[in-house]
Amino acid sequence: MNRLPRRFVYLGVALLITLAIGTTGHVLISDYPVFDAFYMTLTTITTVGYKEVYDLSRAGRIFNSVVIFFGVSVMFFAIGIMTQTIVELELGELLGKRRYKRMIENLNNHIIVCGFGRVGRGAAWELKHASVPFVVADSNPDRVESAIRAGMLAVHADATQDEMLRELRIDRARGLVAALATDADNLFLILSAKTMNPALTVAARVAEEDAEGKLRRAGADIVFAPYTHAGHQLAQALLRPHVFQFLDFASKGMGLDVAIEQVRVADSSEFAAKTLKETQVRRDTGVIVLAIRRASGEMLFNPPADAEIAGGDFLIVMGKPEGLRKLESLAGVRS
Repeated sequence: MNRLPRRFVYLGVALLITLAIGTTGHVLISDYPVFDAFYMTLTTITTVGYKEVYDLSRAGRIFNSVVIFFGVSVMFFAIGIMTQTIVELELGELLGKRRYKRMIENLNNHIIVCGFGRVGRGAAWELKHASVPFVVADSNPDRVESAIRAGMLAVHADATQDEMLRELRIDRARGLVAALATDADNLFLILSAKTMNPALTVAARVAEEDAEGKLRRAGADIVFAPYTHAGHQLAQALLRPHVFQFLDFASKGMGLDVAIEQVRVADSSEFAAKTLKETQVRRDTGVIVLAIRRASGEMLFNPPADAEIAGGDFLIVMGKPEGLRKLESLAGVRS
């Protein structure tokens, strides 16, 4: 149990015990009816100051003095604890907002995930797993709280508002995931985001196929239709189960200690202006080069040994984590 609920449980138990002892004592010592005994105890410990319900005997007044001493102490302690709790909550919320604001202000080359529904949540978890800096923005406070509990940087914000995008440091962001509830919201978001940062890479979720072209024209670099993709994946799982299982394992790391990555070849890399055979990538790193994505946008699948690598190219590779890290250090920085 957390400290806050435990604190209130202890206070409630202390008050109930005080009321029970006071009520029982007045019934046994002063011969009060049960309700009158409870009422007498309640007015005593709350220091209301009403007169005695019935005249008390000497023994009854001695007992009531004990109730006053302990009961009023418990009440004052309860009031102090509640006041302290309110102050701590308000102060904690204020400090938490300031801390989150500082964290967001310090973000650079990060990704903004707009929407923490099923699609946005999956994207956020993948970014967290990859240790990529990102921030989640959602207009639903429950979803924001869920993201924070998961250890993510998240804010309650309407991502379609330009001011909120500025606060999320969109000018320094490298990417944006548009996963809002409707295609119209995503379209508006993309238009605003691209206006504020033309170099931003935008990946958008689309619900209706007809909206895909509109999102691309608005500036979305990648448009993902989850329902269409899911249908395609289901069919592939039935038609080519072994191929599907291999790709699923390679992309998710399920059961195989391998991953598929993209590695950018820097202009100053020793790989630049060399062929695949000359680089000896597989021999030195144990990594398989599946494709080369040219700086011009051309994709060369299953490149031959004499395929030349140029600075700015991306190597689409598959291998074990240690081999991928070694390749990154040789070829440049992973994008």
